[in-house]
Amino acid sequence: MKIVVIGNAGQLSYELVRILGEDTICLGPEDTDITKEDVLSKTLSQLSPDVIINAAAYTAVDKAEEDLALCNAINATAVENLAKYCKSSDAFLVHVSTDYVFNGHKGSPYLPNDPIEPQGAYGKTKADGEKAVLELVPEQSCLIRTAWVYSAYGNNFVKTMLRLMADKPQLTVIDDQIGTPTWAKGLAQACISAAKNKTAGVFHWTDEGVASWYDFALAIQELALEKGLLEKAIPVLPIPTSEYPTPAKRPHYSVLDKTSTRKVFSEVQPAHWRKQLSAMMDELSSN
Repeated sequence: MKIVVIGNAGQLSYELVRILGEDTICLGPEDTDITKEDVLSKTLSQLSPDVIINAAAYTAVDKAEEDLALCNAINATAVENLAKYCKSSDAFLVHVSTDYVFNGHKGSPYLPNDPIEPQGAYGKTKADGEKAVLELVPEQSCLIRTAWVYSAYGNNFVKTMLRLMADKPQLTVIDDQIGTPTWAKGLAQACISAAKNKTAGVFHWTDEGVASWYDFALAIQELALEKGLLEKAIPVLPIPTSEYPTPAKRPHYSVLDKTSTRKVFSEVQPAHWRKQLSAMMDELSSN
């Protein structure tokens, strides 16, 4: 089976290559223009993939409010182009989406078939990407929604917290946005399982458990002290979202229900977020 990964600079593509092998074909901006259907189709036709894993996304949530054209091109237009290619070539598409397609008002874990209602530019463009996949290749695609992704590679909440905890006398972190942290390695394993088995449908993948950003930050500090990544603890104080306004509106509650995922993805199963965080931080420590 020939798998081609779209995107070569992000956390997910980094973890995909670590699992699939260094000779994995990852297409970045220097290889093709995913926002132009003819260019992308020509590139993919030369490669003839059996499966495409789309790990490319515009993820700068706040910047997206002003940079809507580029955000839409990557998160919606490019995804439609990939779906069109898959429809014409009979390739299977694994596409990663986000908890931000939900409004965050439900108060209980979101099911894959729950109505979507994105609140900001990022979520709206990701929702448009989902729509293209489900309209064009519903039987030839696996749409995986995830949330709060981090890795030892790239920029993310964990690494930002470690830097700030080393530099600042104290921190304040939002405690009224609830979700689930997700190690990109586990997400990559789910994507590869979906690719190899051509698992069609809409699924949710995060690590197990629930946390606020404040809970996540406290766990990061505690584990970092245990593993020698931080020398001393600093006060970490909870604050409401209202005290930390941002350009983009974020869902207050975006826990994703993984019941169907656990049943269908028999090869891989989500682990608790704190266990995953500890394993990732072991990687940071060893590096």
